[in-house]
Amino acid sequence: MVGNLPGIIKTSTGNYPAIFAGWMFILCFMLPHALTAQIQLSASGYDSHIELKWKDLTGNSFQYYRIFRQINDGEFAALETVFPKDTSFIDFVGPDRSTERFRYFIGQLDFLGNVQELSDTIQVETREFTDDELLEMVQKYTFRYFWDFGHPVSGLARERNSSGEVVTMGGSGFGVMAILVGIERGWISRDEGLKRLVRMVLFLESADRFRGAFPHWMNGTTGRTVPFSSLDNGGDLVETAFLFEGLLTVRQYFQGSSANEVVLREKITRLYQEVDWNWYRKTVEDVLFWHWSPTNQFAINLPIRGWNEAMIIYILAIASPTHPVPARLYERGWAGGNYRNAQDHYGYHLDIGPNFGGPLFFCHYSFIGLDPRYLRDQFTQYFVQCQRQSLINREYCAANPKNYPGYGADCWGLTASDDPIQGYLAHSPTNDNGTITPTAALSSMPYTPEESIAALKNFYRQRGQRLWGPMGFYDAFSDRQDWVASSYLAIDQGPIVGMIENYRSQLLWNTFMTSPEIKPALIAAGFEFDSTTVAIKANDPQEINIYPNPAGQNVFLERNNTVKIDWQLINTAGFSVLRGSTTRLSLNISLESFPAGLFLLRINDGYRTQQFKILHIPN
Repeated sequence: MVGNLPGIIKTSTGNYPAIFAGWMFILCFMLPHALTAQIQLSASGYDSHIELKWKDLTGNSFQYYRIFRQINDGEFAALETVFPKDTSFIDFVGPDRSTERFRYFIGQLDFLGNVQELSDTIQVETREFTDDELLEMVQKYTFRYFWDFGHPVSGLARERNSSGEVVTMGGSGFGVMAILVGIERGWISRDEGLKRLVRMVLFLESADRFRGAFPHWMNGTTGRTVPFSSLDNGGDLVETAFLFEGLLTVRQYFQGSSANEVVLREKITRLYQEVDWNWYRKTVEDVLFWHWSPTNQFAINLPIRGWNEAMIIYILAIASPTHPVPARLYERGWAGGNYRNAQDHYGYHLDIGPNFGGPLFFCHYSFIGLDPRYLRDQFTQYFVQCQRQSLINREYCAANPKNYPGYGADCWGLTASDDPIQGYLAHSPTNDNGTITPTAALSSMPYTPEESIAALKNFYRQRGQRLWGPMGFYDAFSDRQDWVASSYLAIDQGPIVGMIENYRSQLLWNTFMTSPEIKPALIAAGFEFDSTTVAIKANDPQEINIYPNPAGQNVFLERNNTVKIDWQLINTAGFSVLRGSTTRLSLNISLESFPAGLFLLRINDGYRTQQFKILHIPN
């Protein structure tokens, strides 16, 4: 045993009280050497927080860890006490601390406060992150929910961070897409991701199904149904569709010839083929029904009609290679209620949906895989619908008609989430009690990048002390109630990872849309592939001017907004010879080192890719 650890330890030079003499010898001399291998401490500095992680090799029985911190040349002070099961700690230091140095060590203490073991002392700094680094950070932390917190047996996504054995089908669909993002971003290897996904699909093969459809919840160890309610103990068609939105994206991503990839593709296809979508019409009706079970049949009797989160259900049902529903169900079922509803709010026009558009998850769940950018039907253009609904949601929060504290242009987002009053509530401009949900603004990133990034910075830099945790932002908060949720929910975590990635690279949109079943189904349902009305912001199209052309030593790009673009210069052989990113209104590209000839300038703004031919004639 090392001895009793004082609450504050001076580290500046000078005469120390005798009681500290033995301790200072340990801190200065023993700590870097004798204890290094026992409690291995590491630290990572971010924009506004520092994360400590440690591995305890002692095997000791003890009461708790105590974390100590020093800022610059100040005193080491006890910062926090955590449980023996904890192996990490987030110290939210706040923004603009890049000139300061932080040093940490942790102690293993017994019931009387006596030190048993100490870690090394480690130094770390923070720095201001770029927008892209903030997006990467939020995605990577949120990804932990599905990777680190995935169920240990099935690998599926737990319903929430307190669900124990209960896993959710819709959240697992979002989660498997998050795993693809993790592979692409290098957070896990391709092989690691593949093995986890194979395990999940093998588990699903033997789990409960109801005419091919999965239940809302199941036990992650046994695969048996966990009833969602007294009548809801069977198939849930909406949760099933969200699951297959993810699984089909996985199938299209893993197109290699390895045994695991072949098996994965075959099993996903077979699971999709075994869903009897027609059964959920009550076999004859021109609408799909949400629930069926062998014991309660269609007792819940809930038809699936829009506008809401469920468009993907009809696309997958029409696309089924084995049990397709007639394409007329899209218009008669999905759009068969009060779908069309022309309205204007805050200068933005909506063609469909409830007043103010509804909760923002309407714009997220179906469109993590299904690409709305080029989809127009007789009712609306879906990217524009979601973009304007997101902007209306933000404008409502900025106007703040109920004068709730905290609301503003950079603190917005109303959608379904945990709630301080009702437990769980679908928040919207017409059902607003002062609760903001980070997933609402963050998952609208492809539609409203500037507004969503502003909200991200507010949530993280201004509210991170309470709102930021080990798996990213907690589910919701209310300044009105002085409340921050302690929860994470799979269906709120998943869209954050997926929709931010669709903004950054369009990975999930581009992958899901290669499914051979999807395009014919969209055409059968009456969709046109139309991108002419897709804009960076409503009524603010991305206009690009390239000059001079032919170009000498330089070519200039000018545009009318500051949304981030990725650009690359491609030669006639098809190779990228120059690339970069910018948020500036103008860009000067030097051609001085390149030979005369024809080049392509390819520009991606997060929504579409444009190409410009440039003839380079050196001066």
